[in-house]
Amino acid sequence: MRPLKQVVEYHQFGAADGHPVIYFHGTPGSAEECQVFDHYGKANNLSIICYDRSTIDPNLEGVAYYQRIADEITDRVAGKPVDFVGFSMGAFIALQVCQAMNGKVRSLHLVSAAAPLDADNFIDLMAGKAVFRLAQNNPSAFLLLARLQGFLTRIFPGLLFRMLFSSAAGEDKILVTDKAFRAMISRGLKTCFSHPQAYARDIKAYVQPWQESLPDITASTTIWHGAEDNWSPVSMAVYLKSALPNCSKMELLDGLSHYSCLYRVSQSICLTIKPLN
Repeated sequence: MRPLKQVVEYHQFGAADGHPVIYFHGTPGSAEECQVFDHYGKANNLSIICYDRSTIDPNLEGVAYYQRIADEITDRVAGKPVDFVGFSMGAFIALQVCQAMNGKVRSLHLVSAAAPLDADNFIDLMAGKAVFRLAQNNPSAFLLLARLQGFLTRIFPGLLFRMLFSSAAGEDKILVTDKAFRAMISRGLKTCFSHPQAYARDIKAYVQPWQESLPDITASTTIWHGAEDNWSPVSMAVYLKSALPNCSKMELLDGLSHYSCLYRVSQSICLTIKPLN
């Protein structure tokens, strides 16, 4: 008897039975980010689906991990065209899953995307450079840090939020004063750091060399990036535009940073995908 396939949990926003769009949340982050697309998804008949990657066995890594997500998507869309949206570190996962799907992804939208660290000296420009260097140089210590962050989210739920957004730039400074945004991010951090091994899996994979995978990603790609982003510096967007063979458009938005870019472009992404139906 074949073993039962592990269930990968997901959240769905937008239209109940619309055109499938897969959203890849950031790391740290959670599927709750996807709610920003809910209204526009309904208006444009798009079903926005976000898989909770923490429900995938944390021992499943590398190609097998990306293929597991690809298989889940393939089963769900059942031959329908599918589009991807990847936010922040989720853009890295979206790119790897896109490669695993062998040309079956119609369009790819990268928002505030993180580029490969082996492509240039990006790390010194990133607000989270200390965390990424620790993941590169001492994975065991990095996992301990992830567990400590999990402890902080349970005991001092507001502390990690303040630490993460202490370097907020551009319109992210306005977002962090919004109660609904703070509540959404705080819930997402609690979800994320309840599974430190899953969180660490994404970060440890990201800091390894992966620029050589980009020429194999053939989906039509649009990059959306805030000009004030200090989490994923603008130079990352410029590099991805040059490295992805079918990237035809890059929208650089003045005054926006990391999350403010996601909020601003959610409607535009849904309108861009709609005419393809």
